[in-house]
Amino acid sequence: MIGFLRGIILDKEPSYLLLEVTGIGYEIQIPLTCFTNLPSPGKECSLYIHLATRDDGEYLYGFSNKTQRALFRSLIKVSGVGPKIALAILSAMEPQLFATYLVNNNAQALEKISGVGAKTARRLITEMKDRASEWSGSLETTSMQPTASHDAISALIALGYKPPEAQRAIDIYGEQNLSSEELIRAVLKKIK
Repeated sequence: MIGFLRGIILDKEPSYLLLEVTGIGYEIQIPLTCFTNLPSPGKECSLYIHLATRDDGEYLYGFSNKTQRALFRSLIKVSGVGPKIALAILSAMEPQLFATYLVNNNAQALEKISGVGAKTARRLITEMKDRASEWSGSLETTSMQPTASHDAISALIALGYKPPEAQRAIDIYGEQNLSSEELIRAVLKKIK
């Protein structure tokens, strides 16, 4: 089983990476949150790997850290959630934010993710809520209410912004105590 790879990036796209390790090129599917942290082609990188074997072939999925990989593995065990939806979830948010949404039963935030409908969002909350602390340390429901910043970041990601770009854009207005709608409007207005 392959659990970790370190090599030279030959090619990369938002959901795909070609990594050369000792003369062998591995095609690896990655979430957007991992892509934004990768160095440019020709540079070395390290990824935690999940190997999936199906009837039509073997597939490698790469992650920046063990927490992302652990969440991916938990997601694909949920009925109706395959690797494509699991990658979409990890592309839309970091594991800590996902855990916050689980703890607070925030199905609406999960439904904004491509491929996640109302039924899947409820199933994710039902089946994964008890394990939310695995992805964000110890959680307490009272202290983990989604903030306006988190909601605004999720909305900007849904609009096509990369997670780090969305975070930086929201950080500019972080001290102003704005609602999520006001934050989104402020960011979009500044961009125009």
